[in-house]
Amino acid sequence: MQETPEELAELQTLLDSSLARSTAHLRSIITDESTLSAEQLTEVLTGMCTLALSSVTAGGEPRISGVDGHFLHGKWHFGTARGAAKARHLAARPAASVAHLRGEELGVFTHGTVEILNPLDAEPAADWPELLAYFKSFYGEDFFDWDKDVVYYRLNPHWITVYAADAAPPRP
Repeated sequence: MQETPEELAELQTLLDSSLARSTAHLRSIITDESTLSAEQLTEVLTGMCTLALSSVTAGGEPRISGVDGHFLHGKWHFGTARGAAKARHLAARPAASVAHLRGEELGVFTHGTVEILNPLDAEPAADWPELLAYFKSFYGEDFFDWDKDVVYYRLNPHWITVYAADAAPPRP
């Protein structure tokens, strides 16, 4: 867990407000007994979590693909090859959704806007050095040409909900 108390409070507020403004149908599935707190969520989402990422083509067609997700500081972070179709989609249309599912035990659903953390033609995000150190420690220093081969994103959520089969955190 890398979240500060402020980040946990912000995430909890977002979890609460997202569920409160969800449909009655969703609220009948995700209840106080079938969700996790921000603190529980950050304890469960450690290391790499496979995400289903949804982006949109220029023609408005949805596309879904898998990415390695890392839940850091209360937000999803993920990367892809700079030449990937999803990289083109996200550069032109930064709205995105991700889902992380673990069987029937856990579902984390997030909608938001991505920001590029390490653009080729602009200054990187202020926290990119810290994040890059994390990614290199996870994947290895020489896994990529970190400057040229991969582009990393942070999904800044405006909506996030969590379904957990019970209030106890599921097994990672």
